[in-house]
Amino acid sequence: MKTVAGLRRTVRRQIRAQLPGRRELTGAQMELLREVKRNPGIGVAAAARALHLAGNSVSTLVNQLVSAGMLERQVDPDDRRAVRLEVTAATRERLDTWQRARNAYVAGKLTELSEEDTEKIAEAMPALGRLLALIQEGA
Repeated sequence: MKTVAGLRRTVRRQIRAQLPGRRELTGAQMELLREVKRNPGIGVAAAARALHLAGNSVSTLVNQLVSAGMLERQVDPDDRRAVRLEVTAATRERLDTWQRARNAYVAGKLTELSEEDTEKIAEAMPALGRLLALIQEGA
């Protein structure tokens, strides 16, 4: 687990250093933005469940991201009391840019590994995916 966390942290830092005009976001803010991008129109309570966070914590994150112009609240047409979340077009492009940059960075580093190491990593991915699914189910 230490290795996976280290990989994520190091890649994130490298990409932050490479991308001009980046706005620093907390990990929780990034997770919420990614969740809303994956599930446009998600409500605050559903986002909180997906992220395994308290509803008031997600509400705070939503307020921060709305103030920053990165997230939009829209009234649910079926329940005027409920709010649906959407990332802004600029945020969607920024998330896509970050994802492309992360993918390119990691892909470039993978080419520096031996073929044997690359094959071992590829072979491990399905098992890691199943582990992630189990962890998400149990959370």
